[in-house]
Amino acid sequence: MNGRDRYDDSDHESAVEQAVRINRTGWKAIGAVTGLLGMALLGVVAAGLAVVVAMAYVVVAAP
Repeated sequence: MNGRDRYDDSDHESAVEQAVRINRTGWKAIGAVTGLLGMALLGVVAAGLAVVVAMAYVVVAAP
């Protein structure tokens, strides 16, 4: 035998702790990527609005 108790669950407990850590890290990564995509979307919308305003200015300012 390896000298451990028959009911030793330390391997199981460490595997569960590791899975929880990895799960938490995964959700943090998902949140970060979602935030970055949201900011990129806001940038695209702002750029689109700037183009629309510039085009409207050109149409209004034309003689």
